[in-house]
Amino acid sequence: MADDTTRGVYMISVAAELAGMHPQTLRIYEARGLISPQRSPKNTRLYSADDVARLRRIQELTTDLGMNLAGVERVFELEAEMDRMRRRMRALERQAEKVQREMRAEIDRVRRSMRHELVLYEPPSSSLLPSGAGVRIPIRRPQR
Repeated sequence: MADDTTRGVYMISVAAELAGMHPQTLRIYEARGLISPQRSPKNTRLYSADDVARLRRIQELTTDLGMNLAGVERVFELEAEMDRMRRRMRALERQAEKVQREMRAEIDRVRRSMRHELVLYEPPSSSLLPSGAGVRIPIRRPQR
């Protein structure tokens, strides 16, 4: 079932009155692609609450801000692009968080697995000497 705000329930005269414009203006906006009302089985335009809100936004942009319809179209395109980018950014942030959690888990796993395998580093000059006053072990290398 469609969301209540997206379901077409208002006929053109009611939608025009709610938006504060003439019904012919709504037909012009539909022809320009600024609004896309649903259609009844008898092909009557049915406007949703979202459509009426969009009509009010068009009214605000044209009346209050002095934009022409081409400007309104561009504003809507840019707003839609921003929404797509926000969704993409949220998806990438979720993916980055997931990868970060996986990396931390893998680092912890490797640290745990290598804990007993790691040996303290000793420089070669001291590794063959006993820790006390001890004995030197001579190493003879074959001559070439």
